[in-house]
Amino acid sequence: MSEYIFKLPDLGEGTVESEIGEWFIKVGDNVSEEDVVGTMMTDKAAVELSSPVSGKVIKLAGEPGDMIAVGAALVVFETDAAAAAAPASQPAAEQPAAAPASQPAAEQPAAAPARTADDAPAEPASTSHAADAAHARIVTSPAIRRRAKEAGIDLSLVPGSGQGGRILRKDFDLYLKARATGVPLTAAATPSTAVREIKIIGLRRIIAERMQAAKREIPHFAYVEEIDITELEALRKHLNGKREAASRLTLLPFLGIALVRALREFPQCNVTHDKDRNLLLQHDAVHLGIATQTPDGLKVPVVRHAEVRSLDDLAEEIRRVTEAARNNTAKKEELKGSTITITSLGKLGGIASTPVINSPEVGIIGVNRAVERPVVHNGQVAVRLMMNLSSSFDHRFVDGYDAAAMIQCIKELLEHPATLFMPG
Repeated sequence: MSEYIFKLPDLGEGTVESEIGEWFIKVGDNVSEEDVVGTMMTDKAAVELSSPVSGKVIKLAGEPGDMIAVGAALVVFETDAAAAAAPASQPAAEQPAAAPASQPAAEQPAAAPARTADDAPAEPASTSHAADAAHARIVTSPAIRRRAKEAGIDLSLVPGSGQGGRILRKDFDLYLKARATGVPLTAAATPSTAVREIKIIGLRRIIAERMQAAKREIPHFAYVEEIDITELEALRKHLNGKREAASRLTLLPFLGIALVRALREFPQCNVTHDKDRNLLLQHDAVHLGIATQTPDGLKVPVVRHAEVRSLDDLAEEIRRVTEAARNNTAKKEELKGSTITITSLGKLGGIASTPVINSPEVGIIGVNRAVERPVVHNGQVAVRLMMNLSSSFDHRFVDGYDAAAMIQCIKELLEHPATLFMPG
């Protein structure tokens, strides 16, 4: 037997270290080559890592949340030295010669110690295929599948609490305890004083660090303005009248068009701060960030060159990048490089908010809930559809007057929506 050290590979983008996201194995587990051993977190995504060898896990580098340097030991395996050397020293056609070494195990008496999954003879193809089909929809780790097989447990009976119904180690252990004690998992709830410790790891850790840095380093000031969007909503409904549900317009692309128009007059708000060089970078292009809530936390996918897009094009691109962010198919370049951000909580938008600036930008526009209420309109009390814009700006680089004037420009454009489509 010998040890094989699986080192953390380079995950790209100049990464020098990465955070352990989740282990799917534990010390003592027998792992087959290509089994997924765990995930490592980068700034943008969780990357699954597969075992390069078959063997027994004898050491793990740390716990979820620990930082590991690229090239450092991640998992240490105990392997069969001959088997590990075979791929490097023998052609593929010669490797079956090692098979007889495992044959005597099949002749051992029933009382012999249990064999590991690596030593066990292969099951007939038909049995293997049937098992694969039965468990195709069960999401869990290879280690839990092995434990279930050894204990004779049907994993379809184990409730999973992980994302997408994934069966976690705690779910399996709870099921084993329930089966052993005869207490059903659905037993009546009793008062509990338990406190769960939840590590701040992965995307949530990155969000926390960036939010803390933004509030610590950027002197925010907020500006809230109410807007009468009665006419805009009438136009939106009219344009949606003949559209399929999937292509119907929301308020966001209208706000995006208005923001682009306003930034032509107030380019000092379409700026990013390069603090390392002590420079402000004023952009001609408007790369519009769209703050998006996802199952993994808040992400900001980017609509490139919003300044040259039509209303329909902008709406379609907003739909595309936000959906990609939610289902984790967004490319890394689609999650960075924005010059100003729009954030909206939709129906949960509330009356007003104080959005946190998406550094290194200097401004963010927050959309609040639209509600009908009585207002004075043309000298008479009328029911109008009103909505607040809650914006935050970096007071180091954006003066209050400029910020207020820009929001007033957006207000005028949205209250008279025909002007959104007029030249100039």
